[in-house]
Amino acid sequence: MTTPAPIQRDQLPALFAPRATDTHKGSFGTLGVLGGGPGMTGAALLAARAALRLGAGKVLVGFAQEAPPLACDPLQLELMLRAGRDLLADARPLGLTTWVAGCGLGTLDNAILLLDTLFRTRAQTPLVLDADGLNLLAQGALQPDWGPAPVVLTPHPAEAGRLLGCPAARVQADRPAAALALALKYRAWIVLKGAGTLVCPPAANACWINSTGNPGLASAGTGDVLAGMLGSLIAQGVPLEQAVPGAVWLHGAAADALAAAGTGPIGLTAGELADAARALRNQI
Repeated sequence: MTTPAPIQRDQLPALFAPRATDTHKGSFGTLGVLGGGPGMTGAALLAARAALRLGAGKVLVGFAQEAPPLACDPLQLELMLRAGRDLLADARPLGLTTWVAGCGLGTLDNAILLLDTLFRTRAQTPLVLDADGLNLLAQGALQPDWGPAPVVLTPHPAEAGRLLGCPAARVQADRPAAALALALKYRAWIVLKGAGTLVCPPAANACWINSTGNPGLASAGTGDVLAGMLGSLIAQGVPLEQAVPGAVWLHGAAADALAAAGTGPIGLTAGELADAARALRNQI
């Protein structure tokens, strides 16, 4: 059994570096969030709000619906909302620098078409694939023909089992081995969620374990927030070896900060995490 190394804050200097005074919104990336099918609009919005509050310059949301379900997000007016097919068509002129896909996407034909189009057209743009994107991959509805640009997969144990073709109990019996096997199989960064989230690079030559976080994260939507945080840090140009473990560390540390302040762990909600993570990043 592989013994993972701990993720430590002092190994993540890019997350806490001050910004130059002459920067502008274009300095910190343009993130596209593809998800939010019928009945799951909130999943895409949680990811997008988290991405914006963690520092991405611009965030656009493409919904897996015929038209955006909202004219704007009333809680985050800065987000730009459109139908998923329109966001994919305009990705190049919009200058998207990173994608997050799968949050509430669904598994219907429209979702498959959107992800297939994304895989074929993203070129050198990094991709964070979460939730329904992983389910479609495990079902064989999509093939991992996503090219050489970076990919981050974010399965929980049940999703990891489906991706590996084994029961979740086997994943849990040796989580480091499962994470390394996923990295090798899919040539991707792996974030195996759960108590002691694990991070492995595509080469499967290392494995890190996170010690931040608490049971307050065991609630709906926290995975969507993590996906948005991952995409945000990557879009901002944080090196992958800091962005991937760094987002995991911040996600858990935000939950710990909220619990220490009396918000949770019982009853902590996903929508509360982004502000706490933002506060941590600004403790320069």
